[in-house]
Amino acid sequence: MENIRIIEVKQSVFAANDKRAAELRQSLKEKKIFLLNVMSSPGSGKTTTLTGIINLLKDEFRIGVMEADIDSDVDARTVSALTGVEAIQLHTGGMCHLDADMTRQGIEALSNKDGYDLIILENVGNLVCPAEFDTGAVRNMCILSVPEGDDKPLKYPLMFEVSNFVLINKIDVLDYFDFDMDKCKENIRYRNPNVDIFEICAKNGQGISEVADYIRDLIYEWRK
Repeated sequence: MENIRIIEVKQSVFAANDKRAAELRQSLKEKKIFLLNVMSSPGSGKTTTLTGIINLLKDEFRIGVMEADIDSDVDARTVSALTGVEAIQLHTGGMCHLDADMTRQGIEALSNKDGYDLIILENVGNLVCPAEFDTGAVRNMCILSVPEGDDKPLKYPLMFEVSNFVLINKIDVLDYFDFDMDKCKENIRYRNPNVDIFEICAKNGQGISEVADYIRDLIYEWRK
């Protein structure tokens, strides 16, 4: 019987992507551009949260936004209209995530690709696939909303393991859901002991200024 070569395609894909992500991150470092990758489930409040953060930072930093979705340009139009910063839409062709090469293509499509201090990537709404691929971002931010439940860090561990900080959104509806805030934080830190956690309500702005201050510090640290 002939020997059959077995190729571990998934491992090879991840290894190649990790290399491209590291190269992109180094390129951004040289240009002093901070790339933030934002991940969450659909409907968690990513776009609303980002508009609040951007409006607090846009007078201090030059900001560009990349909105990733399978289709439509709703989010890019919303961010641009509510903040005035440049926002472009990335269509993934049915894929449920962005990888490093897709991210690079998005950055190159921005009108002033080398002239930003902060580029925000709003990844495809999904708690699984986006966590698997390094986009080349400097930091990963995850948003978990109260209606999703406090058990999500246990069910989708990788998302919380790769995130540098987590926002728990929609705290204004805590009384209407069986959501234990302390338990949720415990579950998140079980997956990632070093993660920073913020409680926010993007709708009314509660906690957004604290997140903006946190991101501001990250940007200045990156640019040293």
